[in-house]
Amino acid sequence: MEKRTLTLPNSQKDDYGYELAFRLAREELAQIDDIEEQCRRSGAQYQEAQKAAVIAYLNQPYLLTIPDGTISFMDKGEEVPLPDKILLLHYFTQAKGTPLSGKLISFKELPEGAGYFPTFYKRAVKPLVSSFGSEPHHLVEMAKLLGGREAEFGDAAATLNALPRVPLTLVLWRGDEEFPPEGNIMFDRTICDYLPTEDIIYLCQSAAWKLVKLLKSRR
Repeated sequence: MEKRTLTLPNSQKDDYGYELAFRLAREELAQIDDIEEQCRRSGAQYQEAQKAAVIAYLNQPYLLTIPDGTISFMDKGEEVPLPDKILLLHYFTQAKGTPLSGKLISFKELPEGAGYFPTFYKRAVKPLVSSFGSEPHHLVEMAKLLGGREAEFGDAAATLNALPRVPLTLVLWRGDEEFPPEGNIMFDRTICDYLPTEDIIYLCQSAAWKLVKLLKSRR
């Protein structure tokens, strides 16, 4: 089966774009012949009795029913936001199962990453710098609440398994009298075997704001 390249809409205000993206992603799911194999590729847990897959997204389990593409939280009754549904469908349907390389790359090294970098920085990196830059050790504390672990970069860094095959490494530098605080998010170089660049922006944005909300809830 030849797969189309599916991405999240660029504008978060584009309701029609999200509905269309969701419909196309569900169609892509319905065309997968070997669901168990796709679960293996994506790191999802296959639930044969329920005809569903469980996908961990930012330390939260989601249930993806097959073949209709309904997505729900496993442990609460809230509605899953539509952009998150699209992201999870894109991840599941496009996952190639490539083993992690252990080698990190920057956003600018992704396809079209240089062109998308201002958007990526504004939506994903800037919230981290603004909230954690003066006390970067809090980043590690909040990341551990999402199942993350400390990493050895910058003044503070943590690696989150945002999706089963997609780790994100978030890095902060405290800054000094001469330079302001700064940050970065790095990826295993296999990430494009799981998500296109536009979806990576949304994933990083979601991770950043979840960490920021955790920090605010504890102050």
